[in-house]
Amino acid sequence: MKQYLTATTLICLPLLLFSSCSPRLSEKGIASYYADKFKGRKTANGETFRQYKMTAAHKTLPFGTKVRVKNLRNGRTVKVRINDRGPFVKGRIIDLSKKAARRLGMINDGISEVEIRYKKPVR
Repeated sequence: MKQYLTATTLICLPLLLFSSCSPRLSEKGIASYYADKFKGRKTANGETFRQYKMTAAHKTLPFGTKVRVKNLRNGRTVKVRINDRGPFVKGRIIDLSKKAARRLGMINDGISEVEIRYKKPVR
């Protein structure tokens, strides 16, 4: 019996350790996209905002975090990089560049229900 427990432990322990190192986290909520008036302004991390880049704003995720955004209405997904803070409208979880919003098919609606997924930030 001891040998069985030891072998099981030796097999399961590394699996548990590696699977818990970088868990994927997700949030569901409303996404919007930047108005054209923000074009050329500085983002919170100091970059110049460009509508044709695949970037986004999030309230708390570290700058540089790669986020997968899925439009829950049509199933389209994009990957964006966090480079700004916001959105500052209650109920919204992410602000997207116009390029990202277009790829998600949300330009006409202006907002869309989304799920965002990302790896847990390392601190």
